[in-house]
Amino acid sequence: MHVLLNPVPVYGLAMGFIALLGGLIWRNCGACVAGLALIVLAGISAWPVYQYGEAGYDRVKSMADSAGDKWLDEHMRRGEQLIYVFYVVAALSAIAIAAELKFPRSAVPLAIATVILAGANLGIGGYIAYAGGHVRHREFRFEPPPVARAEEHHHGDEHQHGEQQKPEGSPTDQAEHAAHEAMAHEGASELRKSEEERKQLEASRLQLEASKKQLEPAGSASPSAPAGASSPASPSPEQHHEHQPPR
Repeated sequence: MHVLLNPVPVYGLAMGFIALLGGLIWRNCGACVAGLALIVLAGISAWPVYQYGEAGYDRVKSMADSAGDKWLDEHMRRGEQLIYVFYVVAALSAIAIAAELKFPRSAVPLAIATVILAGANLGIGGYIAYAGGHVRHREFRFEPPPVARAEEHHHGDEHQHGEQQKPEGSPTDQAEHAAHEAMAHEGASELRKSEEERKQLEASRLQLEASKKQLEPAGSASPSAPAGASSPASPSPEQHHEHQPPR
């Protein structure tokens, strides 16, 4: 609905502006009334456009990329700040129509003021729509996205605030929330304990393997000791000298 209705304020203002300006130039009362009526309808149509834009904010935000997300916030910020200009123009146009029918002398000054304000409002509508066109249409992005202004856009803050206030609605919800947090902490502590036990078992296994490697050389050297002990002792030089015959 927002996509369907968002051109109506801008296009309606453009047609009403042209008709009113032509009526003032040629001093045609019927053209002036028609132009003023179009401006009234265009100004009033800004309200449903704004409401449907607010309703579709979260859905579009979930589908937009990072640059489109920033353009969406900028589009919403401009709409929130400047939507009241449409209402002022619509009210002034309605007053100008009543003056055209009841007070002809004041009709022309009111029509001139309306056409000036409607022209400015037309530029404002284009300013708002410019940011909206960059949300999903990458082919329109000829410049970097605007800097996020979180302090001026409260849509996301209100949504987060509502989520934070929701658990505090009743004592039962608070108890359930506390129980879930306790279970989460217990699960985390059990995971840490199991991780520590696994590390201890791994360290014990490594120590056992190191002990086995140290015992293997000692085991291989022990069988050679008896063999060396059983071999006949070689005669000493003194014994060899004693057995030599005298010269």
